[in-house]
Amino acid sequence: MSLDEWEELYRLALRIKKSPAEFRDVCRGRIMATLFYEPSTRTQMSFQAAMMRLGGKVIGFSDPNASSVSKGETLRDTVRIVTGYSDILVIRNPIEGAAYASALYSHVPVINAGDGGHLHPTQTLTDLMTIRELKGSCEGLTVGCCGDLFNGRTVHSLLRAMSRFSGNKFVLISTPELKLPSYVTDELKAAGCEFCEVQTLEECISELDILYMTRIQRERFKTLEDYNRQAGVYRLTADKMALAKPDMAVLHPLPKVDEISYDVDDDPRTQYFEQAENGMFIRMALISQLCGAERTGRPPVYGAPEAGYCKNPRCISNHEKYLPKRVKVVGGEERCQYCDSPIT
Repeated sequence: MSLDEWEELYRLALRIKKSPAEFRDVCRGRIMATLFYEPSTRTQMSFQAAMMRLGGKVIGFSDPNASSVSKGETLRDTVRIVTGYSDILVIRNPIEGAAYASALYSHVPVINAGDGGHLHPTQTLTDLMTIRELKGSCEGLTVGCCGDLFNGRTVHSLLRAMSRFSGNKFVLISTPELKLPSYVTDELKAAGCEFCEVQTLEECISELDILYMTRIQRERFKTLEDYNRQAGVYRLTADKMALAKPDMAVLHPLPKVDEISYDVDDDPRTQYFEQAENGMFIRMALISQLCGAERTGRPPVYGAPEAGYCKNPRCISNHEKYLPKRVKVVGGEERCQYCDSPIT
């Protein structure tokens, strides 16, 4: 998405937020299919509410065990069937690159609602809309990201997006075990962005314009023991908020667990509940744009698979064995098109 496209989408979302009744028939007669292979509350309900407020209807599943996936149906077959019933597809999957793979076999627009620990683009649209409303711009800000930066797909997407705007600085707050993956830091370097890595909130919170808190994601750890070693390391309290700027904004993709104390919810600088509401409006804007796109009928992509070319065990290419090899070059280095991991 270009910055011009983002600006157009943002202005449309503001119009919808200001006058939602004007858009209640935009998607009348359209159907959105939601394929949620892992649990979701805000994202799924936000998409459903967005489509219904635009006058459309929703089909899909929120539990793969209640679908033909439990019988062994491939992602490719599920997508080809469901896109025959719908005008737009929204997918969340715990395997990295699943949304990109789905787009290879869909003849309707595909929206990535989160693919494992990789990316979460529509959460980033939500974040950008909130930042723009609060700060008047997405440029010239010092943004701190705290928590599980290794598995935090929302952080990966946000940093990618914010690096496109000029003058932003980033403070990456995590334990060494949960620091940002190299494919994201490499992109920050390639964009010429200033960033630093620290291990405590106290040493940097006074500098921040935006603090993006994230939870330690239990579901991304191999064992409970690994999770317990990281859980509870970061907790935003009233004492720490006292060190921050009067106009610092605290964002969170939610759900939050124990990383923000309850008394901080009442601080006017916390904006995560407003942020969640913005998610519906920006998704309404995105859906209305995509449902107006021409149905291309693009033929499915087939090709000879190459087993093991991507070494990331969480990559979709290592789970759906029929997928063709897809490689891109970033900074002179070959990376998997599905999950962004280096090809070694």
